This record gives sequence, structure tokens and C-alpha cells, in this order.
Amino acid sequence: MIQISTFKSDITPPIGHPLCAGWYPPAKAIEEPLSALGVILVPDGEPPVILCALDWAELSNHDYNRWRQELADAVGTEADRVAVHCIHAHDTPWPDRDAQDILDSYGYKNVIMAGDWAEQVRTMASDAAGNAMKKLQPCTHITTGEARVDRIASNRRVMGKDGRVRAVRWTKTRDPAVRAAPEGLIDPMLKTIGFWNNHTAVAVLHYYAVHPTSMDGTGIVTPEFVGLARNRRTMQDRNVPHIYFTGCAGNITAGKYNDGIADNRELFTGRILTAMVSSEHQPQRQPLKNLRWTVEPVCLPPREDMSEENLLAEISSTATSGKIHSKAALMLTYLRRRDIPIPITCLHLNDQTALLNLPGETFIEYQLHGQQARPDAFVAVAGYGDLGTGYITMETSFDEGGYEPKDAFVSGKSEKMMCDAITRVLKKPDQ
Repeated sequence: MIQISTFKSDITPPIGHPLCAGWYPPAKAIEEPLSALGVILVPDGEPPVILCALDWAELSNHDYNRWRQELADAVGTEADRVAVHCIHAHDTPWPDRDAQDILDSYGYKNVIMAGDWAEQVRTMASDAAGNAMKKLQPCTHITTGEARVDRIASNRRVMGKDGRVRAVRWTKTRDPAVRAAPEGLIDPMLKTIGFWNNHTAVAVLHYYAVHPTSMDGTGIVTPEFVGLARNRRTMQDRNVPHIYFTGCAGNITAGKYNDGIADNRELFTGRILTAMVSSEHQPQRQPLKNLRWTVEPVCLPPREDMSEENLLAEISSTATSGKIHSKAALMLTYLRRRDIPIPITCLHLNDQTALLNLPGETFIEYQLHGQQARPDAFVAVAGYGDLGTGYITMETSFDEGGYEPKDAFVSGKSEKMMCDAITRVLKKPDQ
């Protein structure tokens, strides 16, 4: 028998706390609280598995591992059986204690994190997971479904005839000519997995690949349109927990459909909510008899032009932009932990249903690679796990130009390692 429970904890930052590692203004108002939402699955005779989504921009390096370890300790499992992801709404926190410690040593206080708030909410979330173990119930069935999302996702990298990026579609794109370009390579489908105790829904997971941001840099804290849609769906569904995971959206934004003149948050919330409901409307119901958890650790090589000497010089510079210091400290933290593996994991609910968990701001190509590696299966993909990597682009992306290679902390050589690991974790036992 497989048992299941869910947990929820508040992770809303206090007013004045840094947002997005100091890349945006600090929190000045709370439009909607932020949550840590998780599902715990306990196979008979095996340690529990946790899938957790945070309403944060990012979580990186050792802080990511601390989250996994504390959640694991709370439920009596191993850290490698815990997957933690961020939804990546921009006006939210991005904790990285080790990077902030570097900045502290140079006198740059409260750039990435302030006080011990991030540690406190991590403990609270772990306590919530531990308490959820007292409320386990049977999980007898799963359901799967999918629906096309109407006019949200578009590829950020608008390519020219020369094979290089000719324009970038940001969170909001004011240039009508750039908005008019084709959507480009995306995955238009929102995928849904429901967990049931006989005929009673226990939890519902949703997966879709897009930067979930309609406006940013406002200092107004919000889980954005994906979190708002998730919350509304939970209320509609008699408070059955709905959990949202952002897929491989490193090069996917709503820029084609977001003109930046008016706030389209409500419009996009409605479109995501419609897709959620549609994906649940005609579910494929399957008994849940066993689980299989697969892990492939990878050490993704840092960018070739990253060096401790240069990064320390940037940190010690008199630059007035907090982002310059923050970014250098985050890159240095990754450079120093490069030999600590990052887990790529997959939860196989049966031979036809797999939930793939990936690190970083991965390009959509990795999501499509996972689906193509198992064309016989329903493969849902969560990105934004350990974000110490920054963007995980394709190897050719550095020659193509554009924004993402500038904020990638790992080399283009990561592509083959990622694809190989994805293929391995998705394999059937007899392959």
C-alpha cells in the first residue's frame, strides 16, 4: 500500500526583505502570501518521497541542500528522495546563505538575505512536513490529464536569419514587432496528475513551462498568475491541495502576449486556471500499486570564463548596483561547490507516468528531450530545482548570443551531461 499526505507552510518575506537576491527592489507590500506546498508519498517498506514547490524566485547551492536535508529529517527519509522547486515568480525571495556570507565579509549586508528569516521559514516548513506524517492516508489511484494553455508561453529568443538572437522577449515586451514574431519553440501543454484515496481527491499537481511573471521589479510580493490560479483552483476544489511546478522555462516567457502597458496578471491567471480545469476534466484513471524513484547525480562544469580572482574583484568593486555584487557572489558560491553533485531525479508512478525533477533555469529543449526519451509515457517536468547553476542553456546558445548565456553559471558542456542523465532516470527498469 502507498500512503500520502500533504503540507503547507507560509514563506512570505517581511517588508524590507530582499527580493530575487537583490536583483529587484526589496519587499514593500504583500499582494498575496507565499507558500511552501508539498506532497509526501510513502511506499510500503521504503522511505518517503517528497515533492515540494516554493513560491520563491530561486533557491540555490547549499541552501537548496539544506532544504532537502531538513525536509528529509522531518519525515524520516534521505535527502536524495526530496525534490524542492521554485515557481520563479520574480518579486519573491532567492535565499543563498553562503553567497550572502561572502557579501557580509565585504560589508555588503542584507543584499541577498536579511537576518535569519529564511532559516526560520525552512524550519517551519520542515515542521509542517513532519506533522503531515501523522495524517497519512492510502493513495489508491492516480489520474493524468493535459490541456493546451491559451496564449501565454513564447520563446524569449527571437532568432534572426543568421542563426543569432536578433531580439529578446522579456517579461513584458513593448515592441510590437518583437511581439509579432512567432511563438517559437515551446511546450504549450499544462499537465496534471491527481492523487486519490479511492474516489476522494487528496492532491493535484500541475506542470507548465513559462516564466510566471507579468510584472516585476515592483517590490510587491506575489506568487504571480500561476500561484493565483493554483490558489483559486484549490478553493474551487473544496480545498483539495493543488500544487504548481514551473517546467523548463529558462527561455520561455509571456513576452509575446504581455505588452507591458497594462497588467495582464489577471488575464493570464484566468488562462492558467482554465487549462487546469480542462486538464482535470477527462482524466485517465490508473491504480497506484508501486513507486520507483531514480537519481542521477551530475556535476555541471562552471562557465569557462569564471574565476575566483575575477569574481572577488567584482565583489570588492565600488559598483553601486547591488545586482553586480550579488551575481558575483552567487557565481563564486557555485564555483566553490562545483564538485558537490546536483541530483536529477524522477518519480515513476508506474511504467507510463513519470515526474522528472531538474535543476536550474533549464531551457525548454530539456523538457522536450525528456518527453522524447519516453514517447510511450506521460512525462511531467519540473525545473527550478537547485538554482546554483543559473541558466542551463544549450551548447550552441553561447554562440547565438542573447540574454541567458550572460546569466548562465554553467558551461555549454552541461548540455550533454544533462541530456544523458535525463535519459537514464526516465528509463524503464527493463531498459
